[in-house]
Amino acid sequence: MEPSAKHNERMAQMTFASVYPLYVTKIEKKGRTKKELDQVIEWLTSFDSKKIGELIKENVTFESFFAKAKLNKNAEQIKGMICGYRIEDIENPLTRKVRYLDKLVDELAKGKTMEKILRNGSK
Repeated sequence: MEPSAKHNERMAQMTFASVYPLYVTKIEKKGRTKKELDQVIEWLTSFDSKKIGELIKENVTFESFFAKAKLNKNAEQIKGMICGYRIEDIENPLTRKVRYLDKLVDELAKGKTMEKILRNGSK
C-alpha cells in the first residue's frame, strides 16, 4: 500500500515540534528515556540534543527537518510495517524518512536494544 499524494503532503507539512512530545510520551510510558529517544534521532539524522531543541523552537516542518538532516547511511536497513505501510515500499522519499523515524521510535518503545535499533552501528 502506497500513501496518497494528500498523505505525503500532510506528512511534509506536519511540524517536528508537534510530533516530538508524542514520541517522548510513547517511549517514557514503556520505561525508555528522552536521552535514548534523542540518541535514536541523532543516529538517523545527525542532529544532537541541542540541534533537536533548536528545530523544535523553530517549529520546522518534517520537510525542512529532513532537508537539514544528514541521513545515516544505514537508514535503508530500517524495514517492516509502520502505520499500515511497508517502509521499503514507500516511494515518496520524505514520507519514507518520516516512517523511518516512526519505526525507530516504535522499536524503542517495544524494548529493543539500542544496538538493534541503531542497526549495529553508531553515527
